Amino acid sequence: MNLILTVLEIVAPVFLLAAIGFGWVKMGFEYKVEFVTRLAMTLSVPCLIFVALMNTEISPEALTTLSLAAALAYGLVTLGCFLMVKIARLDVRTYLAPLIFGNTGNLGLPLALFAFGDQGLGYAVVVFAIMAIYSFTFGVWLVSGGGSILKVLKEPLVAATLLGALFLWQGWETPTFLTNTLQLIGQMAIPLMLITLGVAVARLKPMSITRAVVLSLVKAAICIAAPVAVGLWLALDQIAFAVLVLQVATPVAVTSYLLAVKYEADSESVAGLVVVSTLLSVGYIPLTLAFLI
Repeated sequence: MNLILTVLEIVAPVFLLAAIGFGWVKMGFEYKVEFVTRLAMTLSVPCLIFVALMNTEISPEALTTLSLAAALAYGLVTLGCFLMVKIARLDVRTYLAPLIFGNTGNLGLPLALFAFGDQGLGYAVVVFAIMAIYSFTFGVWLVSGGGSILKVLKEPLVAATLLGALFLWQGWETPTFLTNTLQLIGQMAIPLMLITLGVAVARLKPMSITRAVVLSLVKAAICIAAPVAVGLWLALDQIAFAVLVLQVATPVAVTSYLLAVKYEADSESVAGLVVVSTLLSVGYIPLTLAFLI
């Protein structure tokens, strides 16, 4: 009973904030997703990542091991999802990227924070950064054929990750007034992302629900098995192992839908994956978390 209450205390704020965004749209209120997303991804999330890395007490060696683990886990997920898409004879350009890249920002960061505190958040931003770099290169190339290393380097969250890693490695700290300012800006990130997730899901019009359910279930299985295998192989500590599994196992990211629209892939099918996988995650993420805490 205590375990159930603990899990509910962790996941309830995440889904309640998303429900606020969902209800906001259903009541007919205006919500400019493009503006809020830009604010989060160019300002609040980079500040969150930088401060989390700078203030973390995780050793640089542990972060290096986790980075390797995240890269290997996403490699296994890519292979598994590619085989699934090929066996199902689906369009690789439409389906592969959404199945690989989870909602590590909107869901993964707050889950790690609520479940494992600042140490969990420090680990989570590393996995998030690895996923973001992979998404901005291979993911964009997959959908459009136009991925670019230069584009990755221009992303504020990538710059914040590299700068935060440098401060962590050197043991540097920004002046107190600047740290407090960056913390305040970063604190906007999690509620903004969760509310925006609810808004985006409320506005999607999914098609092919049956296919989306099957693909989402198989994705969840692959995205849990891969980080578990890598984490056990690299003998990650308990919190790093749990955060890796949670991050990789997150449902399809809303950004996958936005990319599908931008590059004229089958956006309706991707919308179905976003909605269905997010709804299914209400069930499988608490179950997964129950085995990790």
